[in-house]
Amino acid sequence: MSLRRFLGLLCCVVVLALMPLVLSRNGAAAPAGAGYHLLKKMPVGGEGGWDYLTVDSEARRIYLARGTHVMVVDEDKGTVVGDIPIADTKNVHGIALAKDLGKGYTSNGLANTVTVFDIATLKTLSTIKVTGENPDSVLYDAANKRVWTFNGKTANATAIDATSGQVVGTVKLSGKPETPVLDGKGSIFLNIEDKNSLVEIDAKAMTVKHEYPLAGCEAPSGIAMDTAKRRVFSGCSDSKKLAVTDADTGKVVAAPAIGEDTDASGFDPSTGLAFASCREGVLSIIHEDSPDKYSVVANVKTELGARTMALDPKTHHVFVVTADFKPAPAPTADNPHPRPQPVPGTFRILEYGE
Repeated sequence: MSLRRFLGLLCCVVVLALMPLVLSRNGAAAPAGAGYHLLKKMPVGGEGGWDYLTVDSEARRIYLARGTHVMVVDEDKGTVVGDIPIADTKNVHGIALAKDLGKGYTSNGLANTVTVFDIATLKTLSTIKVTGENPDSVLYDAANKRVWTFNGKTANATAIDATSGQVVGTVKLSGKPETPVLDGKGSIFLNIEDKNSLVEIDAKAMTVKHEYPLAGCEAPSGIAMDTAKRRVFSGCSDSKKLAVTDADTGKVVAAPAIGEDTDASGFDPSTGLAFASCREGVLSIIHEDSPDKYSVVANVKTELGARTMALDPKTHHVFVVTADFKPAPAPTADNPHPRPQPVPGTFRILEYGE
């Protein structure tokens, strides 16, 4: 090989090696998550409000709590494929799926019950009375075959044997429980909204193990977890932060900024991305650079009111829900801060991905 040809090849190798650095400095190499954008709108309609949504990535279904019923939507087609009427309540909050048992469970706030339904047929099977008032979030713990409801009005949690349908325990809490998450090692982590704290529950013993203060986190709501790195993500609704807590020490190690009034969080272990959906119309995306370091990747514009979300870990897509709104009604003694009311027929799912 001639000297000229050797030098030419060497020059090409150097250029290729430096190209990622050059692209990064010029802003052309976007970080993971920066490309999230609206992929699809699903105008599924219907009347009334909504609360939690749950994605079944294997069956390609989205379950949506719609007050008096649960709407079931084909995740790929964006069409309604089923509906589960929930008797004697106007306040269905959440849906938990026990795929190993072929059952689903809804938390029914005003009725203080759980409705059990068949996942395959969507037919209701039974109703279980819980040991508290206003069951809000609901969780299925496959390791112990238990369904948990977290009861907002009575500051406690109810544990139900998913096989027998019998209540097997009640856990007293320090304040109003919000969203829970399993850590895969026998614990449930739970935000306490009015105490600005994070509780760890022993899922088998049904006892509180620890309660940690979430310094600087006002009204923690949505929750997610990196179970491998033992980090819990709590969306702080009133302080526009995502509090990151070391699950083993209870120390808040980071608090990156997010949008205003979040109600749901998610974490994708494949990409290292954490998400927070916010009422102002923003999906905040945070990258886990290391267990104690986090970078704000993007604040993706969504739509006003889209504060609840679900993540599909298979596609890495995020789903948020909202509608058009009428002006809020006049304040009353019972409802001093009324929210704008959704316009019937305008409810929709928004799907985001890269």
